Amino acid sequence: MNHPHGKDPAFLRGMTQRRLGRRDAFRLAGLSAAGLALAACGVKGKGTAKPTSSAQAQSEVEAYWSGKTKNGHVDFANWPLYMDPKQPELKQFTKQTGITVTYKEVIQDNPSWFAKIQPQLAAGQSIDYDLMVVTNGLHFTQLVQLGYLVPLDHAKLPNFTANAGERYKNESFDPGNVYSIPWASGMTGIAYNPKYVDTPPTSMADLWNPKYKGKVGMMSDSQEIANFGLFALGIDPDKSTEADWEKAAAKLQAQRDAGIVRKYYDQAYIDPLAKGDIWLTMAWSGDVFQKNVSDGTDLKFVLPKEGATIWTDNMMIPKTAANPVDAITLMDFFYDVDVAGKLAEYINYVTPVPAAKDVIAADAAKATGEDKKLLDMVAGSELVFPTDDDYARLRSYKNFATPQEQKKFESIFQAITTA
Repeated sequence: MNHPHGKDPAFLRGMTQRRLGRRDAFRLAGLSAAGLALAACGVKGKGTAKPTSSAQAQSEVEAYWSGKTKNGHVDFANWPLYMDPKQPELKQFTKQTGITVTYKEVIQDNPSWFAKIQPQLAAGQSIDYDLMVVTNGLHFTQLVQLGYLVPLDHAKLPNFTANAGERYKNESFDPGNVYSIPWASGMTGIAYNPKYVDTPPTSMADLWNPKYKGKVGMMSDSQEIANFGLFALGIDPDKSTEADWEKAAAKLQAQRDAGIVRKYYDQAYIDPLAKGDIWLTMAWSGDVFQKNVSDGTDLKFVLPKEGATIWTDNMMIPKTAANPVDAITLMDFFYDVDVAGKLAEYINYVTPVPAAKDVIAADAAKATGEDKKLLDMVAGSELVFPTDDDYARLRSYKNFATPQEQKKFESIFQAITTA
């Protein structure tokens, strides 16, 4: 197979920019335009679906889907570089089902996407898309609580039922997958350059180690850095209180005051890590994998023993969708094991379909040269297929009960990175 990763390092380097556009902006006033441009990458803030009983949820499902039929087309909104530009999966879907797909990479970040679609959804108007991908977080929660999403008919999701990993069937931000099923996930852990770090880090404490003074990178995002401060104190972020936030902030402030942190990064930490400007840093799993593939670096990624962060981008159907039956058919198509494997080969983030690993390994066995090397790396990577032990240490983000609570949280942690 002619895999683009093995052929175009510049393209791969560009892939790390997918995370730029993905950060839910947990920021208050005072950002520069450049800062806003970097306020991307979707992860932040685990949400909670509006409470519904199972009977009520089933009633809503039946009421919505009754009488709905296939129309033969789907308009799909996604993030950049989340599918091979040749769209082989969509071509296969159309061949199998007769349903055509218009696929557009129009979602650059969660806040701007929500701001664009919210007035239309509030007015009951079409947003021109039947399927969209949104990260677990504040805006996902708002979409649910405002009633803007279609409750999914799981009878129409047989591949998801059969092939999704168990942890993806019980996401805390959408229990029971009432409104969403995952597209892909990623992790925030510690990356290090073994040229400069001779003892592999195993703990959050390594980010506070004075021997790395001036050589540690931390993220500027409020929830990302908060999680690490909380993990360092042995606190589960989602169970944390305001008193815990103050303790974590003090821990992070002490790290800053000691001169250990070289810089608080929005996203551009991976090149300084490769060059040795920093020796270890908070990092996203996909960035590390892609950098090693594209530039031949040997950067390492670890999940500290205290815990690390997981985020998930999720497929969902807006309530004004013109083609919901076609959309849910496409959602389920991506849970075909072979399709999930091919997608993971391209995007290199965590797939919600564990059996995709066998597909990639089989493709690797048939491949040669650089393609074989790459596919072997993907199939064997715990950054794409975390182990059970990895999953046991992964946690999400604080779920805010009110906007006031979220603002308090932001103010506490932003004081560290913007001072």
